[in-house]
Amino acid sequence: MKKSWNLIEKILAGQKTIESRWYQTRRSPWDKIHKGDRVFFKNAGEPLQAQAAVEDVLQFSLNTIDDIKKVIRTYGDGIKLVQSDPTLWVSIPKYCILIFLKNPKKIEHPFHIDKKGFGSAAAWLTMPDIQERILKD
Repeated sequence: MKKSWNLIEKILAGQKTIESRWYQTRRSPWDKIHKGDRVFFKNAGEPLQAQAAVEDVLQFSLNTIDDIKKVIRTYGDGIKLVQSDPTLWVSIPKYCILIFLKNPKKIEHPFHIDKKGFGSAAAWLTMPDIQERILKD
C-alpha cells in the first residue's frame, strides 16, 4: 500500500472494512481467497504491520463504467477509495474483488516475508502458510 494513503491506519481503526482489488485480468487473489483466511498488510518497502480475518469475498466482472459505479455506490464507504471517480482512473478495470475484513489487529513485531517466486511487483501474494515465508533478521 502507498503509505501516504494511510489505509493501514484506517483498517486498524475500523474505518476501512473492505479491501478492494481492481484488475484487467483475473489474477491473485481471484478465486484464491476465502472466508476465514487471514490477510496481512504492509506499506510499500516496509514490513508487514497489520492483519485481519476475511469475513466474506465478492467477485465481480465489470462490463461497463456503470458496473464499476454501482460497486462504488454500494460498497464505497467500506472501501475508502483514494479516487472514487472511475473515469479518472488510469485504466478501466474488468474485474473487482471485495474482501470484507473483520478483527483487524496491529502486528506487535512487524516482519518481512520472502517474496521470491511471486515477482518483484506483485501487490497481492497468496500462500498456504506465511510462517514458511518469514525472513529472519
